[in-house]
Amino acid sequence: MSAKVILGLESSCDETAAAVVTSDRRVLAHRLAGQEAAHRPYGGVVPEIAARAHVEALIPLVEGALADAGLTLDQIDAVAATAGPGLIGGVMVGLVTGKALAHAAGKPLVAVNHLEGHALSPRLSDPDLDFPYLLLLVSGGHCQLLLVEGVARYRRLATTIDDAAGEAFDKSAKVLGLGFPGGPAVERAAALGRDVVPLPRPLKGSAEPHFSFAGLKSAVVRAHDSGRWSVEDIAASFQAAVVDCLIDRTIRALAHADAATALVVAGGVAANQAVRGSLSALASANGLRFVAPPLWLCTDNAAMIGWAGAERFAAGLTDPLDMPARPRWPLDPAAEAVRGAGVKA
Repeated sequence: MSAKVILGLESSCDETAAAVVTSDRRVLAHRLAGQEAAHRPYGGVVPEIAARAHVEALIPLVEGALADAGLTLDQIDAVAATAGPGLIGGVMVGLVTGKALAHAAGKPLVAVNHLEGHALSPRLSDPDLDFPYLLLLVSGGHCQLLLVEGVARYRRLATTIDDAAGEAFDKSAKVLGLGFPGGPAVERAAALGRDVVPLPRPLKGSAEPHFSFAGLKSAVVRAHDSGRWSVEDIAASFQAAVVDCLIDRTIRALAHADAATALVVAGGVAANQAVRGSLSALASANGLRFVAPPLWLCTDNAAMIGWAGAERFAAGLTDPLDMPARPRWPLDPAAEAVRGAGVKA
């Protein structure tokens, strides 16, 4: 059977992207337009600005990606577009565009959960990664531990009860005056500092399986306002605290993931080298493979959406053109609700 060719579209937050991906793991083209300059004055993503930027950028990116791949829309086997979760304005732009392209070309639509894009992205770069695996999905909007049992088969073991780790990075960077985007800025500052600021490790050692980063973020504000420590030392201490929390919660999840053959990390925070290094050591200590996507696949991109689309398409999972956009869309709808008004399901 010849490889299937999928056009992937991503627009869930502040990255607009289009990619052409094959079912045999070739990325034929990938184009991306960032919005950092537009959002930098505000220290974070402004949904209305993001949605307007997606409208302006997406079709030229699609045209460019198809041209780079040397293909026409008629030569695509399916169109995959992020249908949620994310900023609803941006999600709607990408999904409606995907629907229009699929309808115009008479091709199937694959509505992709953005989190599934992250969850399956390590399989794009590592053909030896088989199901099941334990996944730490850690990004700006989500922080979860999932047992990935197969395409569209996820068992959530833990989630955040308030802020996600990436959100804490971004907001701490804003407090420290490090700029936007916050994750890379904090990592750069941390490399120049020392872990000397006494910051909390929320829920570390707790029997509760979940994550919490709101208290750590508040502690960064107090440390900065005290004037006792340098920005670099606060950044280093904050990063160390996040890593400690991630490792502690992952250790707990490992006890409930006996079938896992690998420890996998994905999402924007997976690009952080301190996070990667600590998880790699944890995997080694537990006799597991450690798998992380290349850095460009960690942050939001369309290649992961195209690949998730290819995996779903191969499983016979396509969607009608009236598929709705979703601001929230849990990978494991059957997971028990957890405490916390700001739970990222």
